[in-house]
Amino acid sequence: MAQVLEFRLPDLGEGLTEALIVRWLVEVGEVVAVDQPVVEVETAKAMVDVPCPYGGVVTARFGEEGTELPVGSPLVTVAVGSPAHPDPAGDAAEGSGNVLVGYGTSEAPARRRRVRRDQAAPAAPVALDDTGVQAPARGDGPVPVISPLVRRLARENGLDLRELAGSGPNGLILRADVEQALRADARRPGPSAPTAAQEPAAHPTAIPAEGVRVPLKGIRGAVADKLSRSRREIPDATCWVDADATELMRTRALMNGAGSPKISLLALLARICAAALARYPELNSTVDLEAREIVRLDRVHLGFAAQTERGLVVPVVRDAHTRNAESLSAEIARLTEAARTGTLTPAELTGGTFTLNNYGVFGVDGSTPILNHPEAAMLGVGRIVPKPWVHDGELAVRQVVQLSFTFDHRVCDGGTAGGFLRYVADCVEQPAVLLRTL
Repeated sequence: MAQVLEFRLPDLGEGLTEALIVRWLVEVGEVVAVDQPVVEVETAKAMVDVPCPYGGVVTARFGEEGTELPVGSPLVTVAVGSPAHPDPAGDAAEGSGNVLVGYGTSEAPARRRRVRRDQAAPAAPVALDDTGVQAPARGDGPVPVISPLVRRLARENGLDLRELAGSGPNGLILRADVEQALRADARRPGPSAPTAAQEPAAHPTAIPAEGVRVPLKGIRGAVADKLSRSRREIPDATCWVDADATELMRTRALMNGAGSPKISLLALLARICAAALARYPELNSTVDLEAREIVRLDRVHLGFAAQTERGLVVPVVRDAHTRNAESLSAEIARLTEAARTGTLTPAELTGGTFTLNNYGVFGVDGSTPILNHPEAAMLGVGRIVPKPWVHDGELAVRQVVQLSFTFDHRVCDGGTAGGFLRYVADCVEQPAVLLRTL
């Protein structure tokens, strides 16, 4: 006899709380194998194919293409063990156990002994905990919350989650439940003032009905949230300098003419940034507000801004400080292609400690960018164009670039930021400086 199993949208990593259904990969009535991708979704980080841990016949799909589902919501139901449709991958009712993070899965675990129904103890009510795993219902067990972000929001505002009735499946507490409770607390009269984490209510404004409304969700919504948080929390400042990039361009041409793999200009700039951060480690850091501490990081994970059809993303080159120019160029090329095709994983879009932003590709000279929270600094590079320049005491036409440096003023003063930017400019003008200081 067939058993119908429900597969819920798993936690796709990095505290993501929802995903947008882009394209269904299976139809109702279709036979699927264990770990076969059933739907393509867009999270706040990337496009992801979600594999189903069960093998059998798809009996239902939940959500139309273009709709957004919270983590923990039903995604598909699968009938397994049907005589007409035997499990395509053997013991499918056990599941593969490999759906978390959603980028393809590994081998299924060893088979476990099945428990006969007449031997099984009565099932207790279950809900989903922070990781998307079933957790005990209310009582002494963990409170079922859709994500760690929701739990933190409640904790920062002194809200007891056990007093809330979740509106999600099986009483799952959603972010909307916490926000509604916080709004109710704010309206309740009392002598105490709102906590620091609560923002003052905005005055209602009349919004015209005309025009096209574009929902802030998916990658665009994530960018909006992150930039808004950066502006609220980080007291940033920007300094800039013009630099003669003629020698850097000449050096790159010589390197690429030697028959070795081509090296991009962005890779050379990334190598310069890694060297500059070794001299000014204060700028490879983040601020822990709760502990009131600056955390200096000992590894450089360098992000670079990439514009895609779905918006701005920042892929991260891991351990950039250990890579040479050739390795940096290859990794940047790989990540750029993945960004264009929408195949970057959440792991490749998170964990950066410093960002390199080449806005010169847009044909502009300068910018004052918003920091990529929680990072403490970002180097901006404008277009490289021929300009009049005094070289060796004479006026000449040189390849000039504007470099801008935005930094968190909590981690350092202007002298440190200026020293970093000056070192970068010196390496751009005289690449031999980089070789002498490695």
